Amino acid sequence: MAEESCVLASLSDDLHVPNDPAEDIRGRRVRDRDGKEIGEVGDLLIDRGRRAVRLLRVDHGGLLGILATPVFVPAEAVVRVAGDAVDIDQSWFQVAAAPEYDPAGADHDRQLADLYAYYCHAPFWLAGHSPPSGGFVR
Repeated sequence: MAEESCVLASLSDDLHVPNDPAEDIRGRRVRDRDGKEIGEVGDLLIDRGRRAVRLLRVDHGGLLGILATPVFVPAEAVVRVAGDAVDIDQSWFQVAAAPEYDPAGADHDRQLADLYAYYCHAPFWLAGHSPPSGGFVR
């Protein structure tokens, strides 16, 4: 990973807020590349230093949000935000089978690298990384 560990914070727990509240995607439905609903955006993990969204916490499964399982998807996977939905470039199965990620874990950097490799997106800490298009949260 980068020379310096990146500290990601939950937008819900952080003092940073979206520039435009209308662009806050928390609570919106997440759909896979085939339009199948996966779950909803439970939260956003932001890079505090750069004030950039890095991961979406997608809550899926359960009943009415109870016992929903959180999975994390890189912001680079978002291909469109329209209405009450966020479309990503992954399949439902890929998201459901994603490796575990614990933002507070001791091996945070390795887990983050594994997550980006799993989704086949260039990690944000590499030179030449292109940030996701859109601007759903800054």
